[in-house]
Amino acid sequence: MQRSLAQLWDLLEPVVAGMGYELVEIEYNPSARHGLLRLYIDHEDGIQLEDCSDVSNQVSALLDVEDPIPGHYNLEISSPGLDRPLRGIGDYERFQGEIVKIRTGMPIDGRRNFKGRLCGIEGDGINIECDGQRFVLPLASIERARLVPELGSKSHER
Repeated sequence: MQRSLAQLWDLLEPVVAGMGYELVEIEYNPSARHGLLRLYIDHEDGIQLEDCSDVSNQVSALLDVEDPIPGHYNLEISSPGLDRPLRGIGDYERFQGEIVKIRTGMPIDGRRNFKGRLCGIEGDGINIECDGQRFVLPLASIERARLVPELGSKSHER
Protein backbone atom coordinates (compact mmCIF):
# COMPACT_ATOMS: atom_id res chain seq x y z
CA MET A 1 0.00 0.00 0.00
CA GLN A 2 2.97 2.34 0.49
CA ARG A 3 3.47 2.61 -3.24
CA SER A 4 -0.23 3.37 -3.71
CA LEU A 5 -0.07 6.15 -1.10
CA ALA A 6 2.88 7.68 -2.96
CA GLN A 7 0.89 7.51 -6.20
CA LEU A 8 -2.14 9.07 -4.51
CA TRP A 9 0.12 11.83 -3.18
CA ASP A 10 1.48 12.51 -6.67
CA LEU A 11 -2.06 12.63 -8.05
CA LEU A 12 -3.70 14.74 -5.32
CA GLU A 13 -1.01 17.10 -4.06
CA PRO A 14 -0.95 19.32 -7.19
CA VAL A 15 -4.74 19.74 -7.05
CA VAL A 16 -4.73 20.63 -3.34
CA ALA A 17 -1.73 22.97 -3.78
CA GLY A 18 -3.38 24.58 -6.81
CA MET A 19 -6.31 25.49 -4.57
CA GLY A 20 -3.94 27.22 -2.14
CA TYR A 21 -3.76 24.52 0.52
CA GLU A 22 -1.00 22.29 1.81
CA LEU A 23 -1.56 18.53 1.65
CA VAL A 24 -0.21 17.37 5.01
CA GLU A 25 -1.07 13.69 5.10
CA ILE A 26 -3.04 10.95 3.36
CA GLU A 27 -4.54 7.98 5.17
CA TYR A 28 -6.16 5.06 3.39
CA ASN A 29 -7.89 2.28 5.27
CA PRO A 30 -9.28 -0.31 2.86
CA SER A 31 -12.26 -2.40 3.86
CA ALA A 32 -14.30 -5.10 2.16
CA ARG A 33 -17.44 -2.98 2.59
CA HIS A 34 -16.39 0.66 2.58
CA GLY A 35 -12.83 1.90 2.83
CA LEU A 36 -11.81 5.34 4.01
CA LEU A 37 -9.57 7.82 2.23
CA ARG A 38 -8.74 10.77 4.49
CA LEU A 39 -6.76 13.82 3.40
CA TYR A 40 -5.39 16.31 5.90
CA ILE A 41 -5.01 19.82 4.54
CA ASP A 42 -3.67 23.02 6.05
CA HIS A 43 -3.53 26.72 5.27
CA GLU A 44 -1.73 29.60 6.96
CA ASP A 45 -5.13 31.04 7.96
CA GLY A 46 -6.34 27.70 9.33
CA ILE A 47 -8.96 25.36 7.91
CA GLN A 48 -12.71 25.96 7.93
CA LEU A 49 -15.56 23.63 6.96
CA GLU A 50 -15.94 25.41 3.60
CA ASP A 51 -12.26 24.69 2.83
CA CYS A 52 -12.81 20.99 3.43
CA SER A 53 -15.93 21.02 1.28
CA ASP A 54 -14.20 22.83 -1.61
CA VAL A 55 -11.23 20.45 -1.57
CA SER A 56 -13.56 17.46 -1.28
CA ASN A 57 -15.45 18.51 -4.40
CA GLN A 58 -12.26 18.95 -6.46
CA VAL A 59 -10.56 15.78 -5.21
CA SER A 60 -13.73 13.72 -5.59
CA ALA A 61 -14.08 14.77 -9.23
CA LEU A 62 -10.44 13.86 -9.91
CA LEU A 63 -10.77 10.49 -8.18
CA ASP A 64 -13.90 9.72 -10.21
CA VAL A 65 -11.98 10.33 -13.44
CA GLU A 66 -8.65 8.70 -12.50
CA ASP A 67 -10.17 5.87 -10.40
CA PRO A 68 -6.91 5.04 -8.53
CA ILE A 69 -8.63 3.09 -5.72
CA PRO A 70 -10.59 -0.10 -6.39
CA GLY A 71 -13.89 -0.69 -4.65
CA HIS A 72 -16.05 1.56 -2.53
CA TYR A 73 -14.61 4.08 -0.11
CA ASN A 74 -15.56 7.29 1.65
CA LEU A 75 -13.54 10.46 1.15
CA GLU A 76 -12.91 12.73 4.15
CA ILE A 77 -11.05 16.03 4.17
CA SER A 78 -9.84 17.29 7.53
CA SER A 79 -7.54 19.72 9.28
CA PRO A 80 -4.36 18.10 10.62
CA GLY A 81 -5.17 19.38 14.11
CA LEU A 82 -2.92 21.03 16.64
CA ASP A 83 -0.63 17.99 16.78
CA ARG A 84 -0.02 18.03 13.03
CA PRO A 85 2.65 15.79 11.57
CA LEU A 86 5.92 17.29 10.35
CA ARG A 87 7.14 15.97 7.03
CA GLY A 88 9.83 17.82 5.15
CA ILE A 89 12.51 20.34 5.94
CA GLY A 90 10.05 23.16 5.27
CA ASP A 91 7.89 22.01 8.20
CA TYR A 92 10.89 21.94 10.53
CA GLU A 93 11.86 25.46 9.45
CA ARG A 94 8.28 26.74 9.74
CA PHE A 95 7.76 25.33 13.25
CA GLN A 96 11.17 26.22 14.70
CA GLY A 97 10.75 27.11 18.37
CA GLU A 98 7.80 24.77 18.87
CA ILE A 99 7.69 21.65 21.04
CA VAL A 100 7.83 18.48 18.94
CA LYS A 101 7.68 14.75 19.52
CA ILE A 102 9.98 12.71 17.27
CA ARG A 103 10.56 8.99 16.84
CA THR A 104 13.64 7.78 14.97
CA GLY A 105 14.01 4.50 13.13
CA MET A 106 17.26 3.63 14.88
CA PRO A 107 18.49 4.70 18.32
CA ILE A 108 20.47 7.93 18.57
CA ASP A 109 22.50 8.24 21.77
CA GLY A 110 20.60 5.19 23.05
CA ARG A 111 17.08 6.47 22.46
CA ARG A 112 14.47 6.58 19.71
CA ASN A 113 11.90 8.95 21.27
CA PHE A 114 12.57 12.65 21.64
CA LYS A 115 10.28 15.39 22.95
CA GLY A 116 11.59 18.92 23.13
CA ARG A 117 11.96 22.32 21.52
CA LEU A 118 12.78 22.39 17.83
CA CYS A 119 15.83 24.64 17.60
CA GLY A 120 16.38 24.61 13.84
CA ILE A 121 18.06 22.90 10.92
CA GLU A 122 21.67 21.83 11.14
CA GLY A 123 23.18 20.34 7.99
CA ASP A 124 21.01 17.38 6.98
CA GLY A 125 19.39 17.12 10.40
CA ILE A 126 17.28 18.95 12.90
CA ASN A 127 18.47 20.38 16.16
CA ILE A 128 16.24 19.64 19.14
CA GLU A 129 16.65 20.54 22.81
CA CYS A 130 15.40 17.64 24.87
CA ASP A 131 15.84 16.94 28.59
CA GLY A 132 18.41 19.73 28.91
CA GLN A 133 20.54 18.38 26.04
CA ARG A 134 20.84 19.25 22.36
CA PHE A 135 20.53 16.51 19.76
CA VAL A 136 20.99 16.64 16.02
CA LEU A 137 18.68 14.09 14.44
CA PRO A 138 19.37 13.24 10.79
CA LEU A 139 16.25 13.85 8.70
CA ALA A 140 16.68 10.41 7.12
CA SER A 141 16.44 8.77 10.56
CA ILE A 142 13.11 10.37 11.51
CA GLU A 143 10.30 7.85 11.38
CA ARG A 144 7.58 10.16 12.70
CA ALA A 145 7.36 13.72 13.98
CA ARG A 146 4.46 15.75 15.35
CA LEU A 147 3.88 19.10 16.97
CA VAL A 148 2.98 19.03 20.65
CA PRO A 149 0.18 21.53 21.31
CA GLU A 150 1.11 24.42 23.60
CA LEU A 151 -1.30 27.16 24.58
CA GLY A 152 -0.15 30.52 23.26
CA SER A 153 2.42 29.14 20.78
CA LYS A 154 2.80 30.72 17.36
CA SER A 155 1.40 27.67 15.51
CA HIS A 156 -1.86 28.05 17.46
CA GLU A 157 -2.38 31.78 16.84
CA ARG A 158 -4.03 31.28 13.47
